[in-house]
Amino acid sequence: MRFLLNRAANAIFLLFGVSILSFLLLSLAPGDYLSEMQMNPQISVETMAALRHQYGLDKPVPVRYAHWLAGAVKGDLGFSFAYNIPVTKVLGSRILNTLVLAVPATILAWIIAIVIGIVSAAKQGKWEDHVAGAGTTTLLITPDILIALAFLWFALRSGYLPVGGMVSLGFDELTTIQKLKDIASHAAIPVTVLVLSIIPALIRHVRATMIETLQSPFVRAAQAHGISRSRLLLRYVFPAAANPLISLFGLSIANLLGVGLITEVMMSWPGMGPLLLESVQARDLYVVIGSILVSALVLQAGIFLSDLLLVACDPRIRRGVR
Repeated sequence: MRFLLNRAANAIFLLFGVSILSFLLLSLAPGDYLSEMQMNPQISVETMAALRHQYGLDKPVPVRYAHWLAGAVKGDLGFSFAYNIPVTKVLGSRILNTLVLAVPATILAWIIAIVIGIVSAAKQGKWEDHVAGAGTTTLLITPDILIALAFLWFALRSGYLPVGGMVSLGFDELTTIQKLKDIASHAAIPVTVLVLSIIPALIRHVRATMIETLQSPFVRAAQAHGISRSRLLLRYVFPAAANPLISLFGLSIANLLGVGLITEVMMSWPGMGPLLLESVQARDLYVVIGSILVSALVLQAGIFLSDLLLVACDPRIRRGVR
């Protein structure tokens, strides 16, 4: 419980700091949601003043932040100026849409990275290692936008997969199985782009960690006892090399969020990326802050999960926690 409470306290402190900085920087930026309306000569000064009072934009920044924080503690992240509904309702469906891409992309990226990283480490200096190294280097130097454009071009030319959006026309008339297939076909390209964007760094970390562990004395002792190569890698080396990889898991989520925002915008996927871009352009203050807080919360959840896995896998950490 002490371990869980410490992690929860750290997460709360981080979210509090993120909210302060986000609110302050966005409030100090020139203009607000009503700035464009001021250019309309048909809107009177009295009407603008009434609107500013209605949205609370006429109050000092500290007062507005204190009022927003009091509501955020209760689960109320404010009111969206552009959508004219609470921010929590705006974020709800968009978060789920983003998770539809992020969860399978994370799982696929780690499975592929572990397999290729182990093979590359086991075949160090051989053609398998060289092929893996050339592939990861190529992906690392290729911009994520270019990868997304290449897949968009392929989908448009081939017609095998739909481009843009999350569902097809007439989606409500489909059966449940057909709906799942339709969403999966629309998600295929974004998920592939996300996997290719984050997988090179993961493969290199897995390979480096495995090679370092293979040079340990206990591995030489196991080899001297005649243990087979495959059993040695999977039964002894990989579990010993798991700790730094588990720690990397939480950080990989942060990288996935960054790439995911760009991918969602390019693929017209109705997730957090387009919502954040539209909210920034519309100066929808509370939606922007809510989006930033959700991203920080997802990152904290990934790091928290990494900590739990470390505690579960390593008895030395469990003793340190106790």
